[in-house]
Amino acid sequence: MSRIVLGIGTSHTPMLNAPVSDWSRFIERDRVRPHLDKQGRPVSYEELLAQADASMEAQLRPERLAERHARALAEVERLGTAVRNARLDALIVVGDDQKELYGDDNMPAILLYRGKTIRNVPLADHPGPDWARDASARYFEKEAPRDYPVDDALAHHLIDHLIEREFDIACADSLADGYGEGHAFGFVHNRLLAGEVIPVVPVFLNTYYPPNQPTPARCYKLGRAIREAVESHPGDLRVGILASGGLSHFTVDEALDAQVIAALRAKDEAAFAALPRALLNSGNSEIRNWICMAGATGHLALRGLEYIPAYRTPAGTGTGLCFADWS
Repeated sequence: MSRIVLGIGTSHTPMLNAPVSDWSRFIERDRVRPHLDKQGRPVSYEELLAQADASMEAQLRPERLAERHARALAEVERLGTAVRNARLDALIVVGDDQKELYGDDNMPAILLYRGKTIRNVPLADHPGPDWARDASARYFEKEAPRDYPVDDALAHHLIDHLIEREFDIACADSLADGYGEGHAFGFVHNRLLAGEVIPVVPVFLNTYYPPNQPTPARCYKLGRAIREAVESHPGDLRVGILASGGLSHFTVDEALDAQVIAALRAKDEAAFAALPRALLNSGNSEIRNWICMAGATGHLALRGLEYIPAYRTPAGTGTGLCFADWS
């Protein structure tokens, strides 16, 4: 019987692609980007700054940033090793697309990619400063496009099974000319796998963009249905499932992250379903990828989980970094 033997959850922020000396430079972008506060309301950077806790000064001390940066990179390496050592036949990657491939004219809620390969292309235009471009470029190939293998047979099997389970699945078998996979998937190929070639099955969730974001409850049920589909696949495949993104950002919300982590530890479907949708927008929305992965890994044991509140500005912006594995 084919089976899911490994679950991975990993943040994929460009903070993980940048040297610690650049973490404080993210203020250049955070000052001008739109934000949400911890109640999910739109606010400016200046409004976040006015609300910020007095402890932010201590959070931003150079030694604190260096310690958190080192812990985070160690976790990326740990999870990469776990994936590479799991002897996987295929890796299902659950990620979001931030209008890298799909836009307002066609924004599927759930899409499975079923092509034989998926392309990763070098970063072209980038609107930010050079340091930000360097961080973003690490998701992508350096010099020339590269086609990564996809387990298209498994992808077709998942689509068939999920349709039978009344999930209305969009699908794609190719990318438009000149386009490549987005950063959620590029992080897996260029950071975690680090040269190891494992056929993937990309699952795109529309986490970011109303009005058709899947609910937390739906994401969990999707994960559970993915596990059932894998177990009904003929043969004896060893399959992993990986959630790419999260946790809270761009405003770090340690209380929300603690709720998610408690639900992960307890395998608590009801707790996931109860997460307020108003808090699962902007960067926080990528928590949906973790919920889907959690639905698929209820039979596995949690082996390790590291949470790092990676603040980067006095306004409390940054990323609630999380890294976890189940087997």
